[in-house]
Amino acid sequence: MTMFRGLYMTARVVHGIHVSSRFIHKHTRFFTLGLRNISTGRPVQNYFFKDLENQFKAFREKTAEAMPSSDWTPFEINRSLPPERADIVIVGGGVMGWSIAYWLKQKEKIREGVRVLVVERDPTYSQASTVLSAGGIRQQFSLPENIVLSIASADFMRNINKHLSVLNEDPVDLQFNHSGYLFLASENVAQIMEENYKTQRYVGAKVALLSPTQLKEKFPWINTDGIVLASYGLENEGWFDPWTLLNAFRRKAISMGVYQCFGEVTGFKYTTNSMNTAEGNKLDFQRIKYANVQMPNSLEYQPVECAIVVNAAGAFSGKVAEMMGIGLGLKDTIAGVPLPVEPRKRFVYVVHCPDGPGLETPFLIDYSGVYFRREGLGGNYIAGMSPEEEEPDTSNLEVDHQFFQEKVWPRLAHRVPAFENLKVKSAWAGFYDYNTFDQNGIVGNHPLVNNMFFATGFSGHGLQHSPAVGRAIAELILDGGFQTLDLSAFSFQRIITQEPMLEKNIV
Repeated sequence: MTMFRGLYMTARVVHGIHVSSRFIHKHTRFFTLGLRNISTGRPVQNYFFKDLENQFKAFREKTAEAMPSSDWTPFEINRSLPPERADIVIVGGGVMGWSIAYWLKQKEKIREGVRVLVVERDPTYSQASTVLSAGGIRQQFSLPENIVLSIASADFMRNINKHLSVLNEDPVDLQFNHSGYLFLASENVAQIMEENYKTQRYVGAKVALLSPTQLKEKFPWINTDGIVLASYGLENEGWFDPWTLLNAFRRKAISMGVYQCFGEVTGFKYTTNSMNTAEGNKLDFQRIKYANVQMPNSLEYQPVECAIVVNAAGAFSGKVAEMMGIGLGLKDTIAGVPLPVEPRKRFVYVVHCPDGPGLETPFLIDYSGVYFRREGLGGNYIAGMSPEEEEPDTSNLEVDHQFFQEKVWPRLAHRVPAFENLKVKSAWAGFYDYNTFDQNGIVGNHPLVNNMFFATGFSGHGLQHSPAVGRAIAELILDGGFQTLDLSAFSFQRIITQEPMLEKNIV
């Protein structure tokens, strides 16, 4: 906690209003003495002063509540505004942002020793990537770092009520379905699947390889045409309710003292220090001092003084980085290297097929790119695939239904003949925080803006890795380095040195 020396310690800050204990004591004593000197013999005055005394009594009770550990203040305030000061401002109130907030409070050495603010621009969460995802978790990656992230996150979810239970609140039920992921490989990619399998088993994932005959025996509804190998997750894989996980992190973090604000970070105030390298090049090192938070549907904004900013803005984290000039410097310089994260729109379709695969349906990923899983118990399934050619327009969240008819449905029906008779019930679109560099997460701080940390760019697997990544970011900030899982390979440094961490199993 030495790095927080000099952070913003106040006698008492309540929603941005300072109330000192001296003020409280002085005015409580004033009102108490005043009541002792009140005296009258008239009945009507007795009623008046009795009522007045009740009001003063109520005031004294509220004044006592305004002592440390209370959020009450005698002043009128705008509760939609964020606090004027926060040690750490987290930009983005999705599951990643709230996981980081939870772990920061979980690791703080002194109660309320770290003031954390989460800023989310969408108060309805109607466009949040977290709640618009398919909700899957898998260990079947090619990179060891992604595999161990999944194993750690699955362990967290399995014991979620040990972590995120709140006193006098209902226990968390993620509605976790342990049906596993099923990857299907053609002859062209079977060797890659075998290599991935060896890595997964070595790291500790429970995965099995199936021949086409074994696959047909286990899942008789599959058409094995073109399949030469399959990989099936035996444990810690399946799907869950994304909103429940997000809300569980959020509810727990708030109960631990995290501040939340619905608004949009529109810019930063910062200081700049310059130095020259041995080669004579000038480097500007920046440090954020304030984050400007714009209120929804308003011209009102609040500058929040802070020591650290965490960029967990998902698909829009590249825009947040640009506010600090990241990527806007001269070409072939560190300042000219952008955060390579942008929104990519993906469609999810809900279909109904009474004669479909049924309750034993895994989360199936076909080598053609199409995927599906069961949704509920009434013969519903969700399906989709990433576009092969032109990316959809990201200016809105409209669904392309023709894409399902022309691209998704034919591949579904080929792999599962029963899907020839399906009916589309509904559909939605959501954004990936797509890392155009190597489709993997960017975790850590920026070399020139050393108090901005990144937790973004996961390209579709941020939801499932959020418990473990949140802990990793908290360790970086409070401990000065990774303690549990070494995620240094995901640092921004690899973007600068052009050394991609390529993941072969991106869905």
